[in-house]
Amino acid sequence: MGTFAVGTDAFVVAGFLPDMAASLHVSTATAGQSVTMFAAAYAVLSPVLATVTARVPRRALLVGALLMLGLANLGSALSPSFPVLIVSRILAAAFTPNAGAVAATLVRPEVRARALAVVVGGLAVATALGVPLGDVIGRWLGWRGALGAVAAMCLLVAVAVSAIMPMLPGGPRVPLRTRLAVLRRPAVLTVLPLTVLGMAAAYTAYAYIVPALRAMDIGESSTVWMLFLYGAGAVFGNLAAGYATDRWGSVRVLSAGYLTMAAALALLAWMAASGIALPALAGLLMLAWGGNSWCQTPPQQHRLIATAPREAPLVVSLSSSAIYTGIGAGTLLGGFALPHGTPLVYLSGAALAAVALIFLLATARKAFHG
Repeated sequence: MGTFAVGTDAFVVAGFLPDMAASLHVSTATAGQSVTMFAAAYAVLSPVLATVTARVPRRALLVGALLMLGLANLGSALSPSFPVLIVSRILAAAFTPNAGAVAATLVRPEVRARALAVVVGGLAVATALGVPLGDVIGRWLGWRGALGAVAAMCLLVAVAVSAIMPMLPGGPRVPLRTRLAVLRRPAVLTVLPLTVLGMAAAYTAYAYIVPALRAMDIGESSTVWMLFLYGAGAVFGNLAAGYATDRWGSVRVLSAGYLTMAAALALLAWMAASGIALPALAGLLMLAWGGNSWCQTPPQQHRLIATAPREAPLVVSLSSSAIYTGIGAGTLLGGFALPHGTPLVYLSGAALAAVALIFLLATARKAFHG
């Protein structure tokens, strides 16, 4: 529930990006950098917040993070200018790494990937439901109303988490230097860069999906269904990856995911360049793109925890940093590519997915195989 709120907050702007850009008097590419700033703040703050809040009881910490997220969204909804919007987006970052660390401690090691898939599944479900709903609400109430709805949802989820989650004590305070010392492990150094590459590939085009779909002659009325298909693929891919990783190992799951994602994005680039309007094919490609974007997180987190099981909270916070570094880098790259045409945006994502596959195969022997 909590990661659903976070995911909706992170990605909802994709549904109304052109309208938000026009309202704040900036270009669509510039408005997309609000996603980059959210992701960058998340990436930098994850290990810092994990250190500062280590001793806080887990339920109080998660509820407090959700309350902060709700207030930050309210600030975004009321932003009079783009710089104020950016500040409010930076303030919205604290929940997901703590949620993943809690999940890892509540279950047996043999089902850990499935538990992480449930938590990460909140982010995936947000792309299936939160973002399309944001698109619909944005049309009815405007983009400010959509962000206000996200703020209300964060506050409601905070109440629900407070009522449902069991009491769990905080852990010992671990200095930031000790947390970052995990980065010296060769296995960790092979996993985290792959997460950055894979998420960058997945999100090069996502923040700009509305103008990208319009360039493919897909009407505004069909956009919400395309977003839903992407999100449905994300939910299925995430949950299936958890079970598949426990059964067949992470390297096989990741290899199939990167290969399929590269192919789907390359075909979308071809459709955009040729001007062929095939909504059914575009929908299938959106489904494949979403599924293989979110199939990578459970196996990657599973690999990290296996390399340092005693430092699970540490490596999960670093994993969240890598995820949002990738999202920010991909969105930044997409913003640079967008003025040069939609095909280049898709091709950039496809190229990064291919690089991620090559990196995985080159480093698989050095890291945990799952």
